[in-house]
Amino acid sequence: MRYILFSLTLLLANASFSQTHTLNYFVQQAKDNSPLIRDYQNQARFNSIDSQLLKASLNMQVNFISNNSYAPIIKGWGYDDAITNGANVSGLFQVSRNFMTTKNIAAQYRKIALQGRALNDTIQLTQKDIERTVTEQYILAYGDFQNSEFNKQVYELLQKEDTVLKKLTQKSVFKQTDYLNFYVTLQQQELTYLQSQSQYATSYLTLNYLCGIVDTTLERLQPPTVDDAPADGFFNSVFLQKYVTDSLRLENDKALIAYEYQPKIGTYADAGYMSSMMTTPYKNFGVSVGLSLIVPIYDGHQRQMKYSKVAISERARQANKDYYLKQYYQQVALLRQQLYAIDKLVDKMNKQVNYTSSLIAANAKLLETGDIAMKDYVLSINNYITARNLLTQNSVARLRIVNQINYWNR
Repeated sequence: MRYILFSLTLLLANASFSQTHTLNYFVQQAKDNSPLIRDYQNQARFNSIDSQLLKASLNMQVNFISNNSYAPIIKGWGYDDAITNGANVSGLFQVSRNFMTTKNIAAQYRKIALQGRALNDTIQLTQKDIERTVTEQYILAYGDFQNSEFNKQVYELLQKEDTVLKKLTQKSVFKQTDYLNFYVTLQQQELTYLQSQSQYATSYLTLNYLCGIVDTTLERLQPPTVDDAPADGFFNSVFLQKYVTDSLRLENDKALIAYEYQPKIGTYADAGYMSSMMTTPYKNFGVSVGLSLIVPIYDGHQRQMKYSKVAISERARQANKDYYLKQYYQQVALLRQQLYAIDKLVDKMNKQVNYTSSLIAANAKLLETGDIAMKDYVLSINNYITARNLLTQNSVARLRIVNQINYWNR
């Protein structure tokens, strides 16, 4: 049953590894399928409509206004005719417009533009978070893929040696117990390969899940292209840009508060019918024009309170920015320290892997002539497997650290 499962696993692997995908493919799929990004993009579209609404509100407004009332007097009881005129009937077309200063209008447009800029900052931050998360999972999946491929190579190597060693054992070059020890190692490697295949399948399907890809087919992964970002990229990144946007928004809020307390002028004109229906109602068609003026005088010190709220927000913004910078320097310094240590370790591991690989090749030739004990050959294989696994783990760890550094600096 185990061999049937193994054969099916190999068949699935060969059939589904016919295509390859890159890291950029998965990142783009995740961004395209993200409902959060789509929601922010819709908010940005709403923001552009707000700009059009503001423009429309500054133009003349035309309305039809109709007020109709009748106040009867029954047996001397009713509203005073001097107040109600008995009846009032009106139907007017009114044209009105409120006047604002050019700077006030500019501040209104700037408010909408800054809202759009803040949304754009949020979209970029969301995209960066998605890119970091997907890259992290891609690196893990690629590490599992590399591990699976390596275990496959070792298993195939042991299978070839098994054919040779079986014949040598039959010729009494090696003891039966030595061959059985080798065969146990072969079986263990088979199970390790099957397990690594399963682990890769889980990692790959998790990657599809994060990217919103509905597909259970396993495919090969290309090596992740994760290059070190320049250290000064942080100061041009969206992390600091959002604080600049908030600063501009607060300055504009102060300007809008000042404009709230400027005199407001409006004009209107109407034409239509207005009558009390008392005398000559057929002559009560006419026109009128008017001018409105509002001069704020006292509002209970609300202006100072609004300025205080803006000042509190500005202090909070500056404090958050300072704290964020401290966290950035500490985080990146720690990551670079870890990267330096891993680079030194990976360099030594590469040398060890090359050495153990050469040792296996040499021992394999000696094994075929019976000039080396089988347990020594098995030991060299186990040492090679251990070295390769450590190299893979540290290579994956290095890529994950670089991904974290790039998240801050790119």
